[in-house]
Amino acid sequence: MAIKIDRINNFSKGRLEDRQVTELIGMARGMLADGVLTDAEIIFLRKWLAASVDVVNNPLVATLYKRLQETLADKQIDEDERADLFEALNALSGNDFSDGELLKATTLPLCKPAPDIEFEGNRFTFTGVFVSGKRKDCERVTLELGGTVGGIAQKTRYLVIGEYATDAWIHSSFGRKIEKGVEFRSKGFPISIISEQHWLDQLEGTSAAGKMELIL
Repeated sequence: MAIKIDRINNFSKGRLEDRQVTELIGMARGMLADGVLTDAEIIFLRKWLAASVDVVNNPLVATLYKRLQETLADKQIDEDERADLFEALNALSGNDFSDGELLKATTLPLCKPAPDIEFEGNRFTFTGVFVSGKRKDCERVTLELGGTVGGIAQKTRYLVIGEYATDAWIHSSFGRKIEKGVEFRSKGFPISIISEQHWLDQLEGTSAAGKMELIL
């Protein structure tokens, strides 16, 4: 019975976190709509996150919360800090998109600087919608270069995020694979989270160079 109750509690906690993350993204988009992030909005967001213990456990949201804490530590918000927070919220909410486009994938968890990619013998996980071709095409090119492909796991070396997110993703701008990738990285696993564009750039000079262009 205790095990069943634990499962129910875990399920309820997960549903609560999902709802709170969705609410957070909605708030972020609302705050950024006028192109200005005010002191009052920053302070309110920090208070909201401080009161939302479960959602702060999300590794992506934890990064944002840390930035807010550091910004407000001296009770002063300079313009560089404001610009940094604006960029962080923009990235988290996938808010950088044009009319008619699908929502772009979040850039918040991408490795900076982006690493050089070694295809031979390394595992790749692809997630999202890719503008350079279908996901299976990206996977096939990776296999031809000696890499392996599969779902997100501790042995994943590169998590490649497609240029656009789909409505199948849990929170519109990022999904479970990205969350799990950030979690693994925070625990010390050598996983690099990279963009589709960086993956394409790294194809230059390989035997697969030009193949994605032919697919298009």
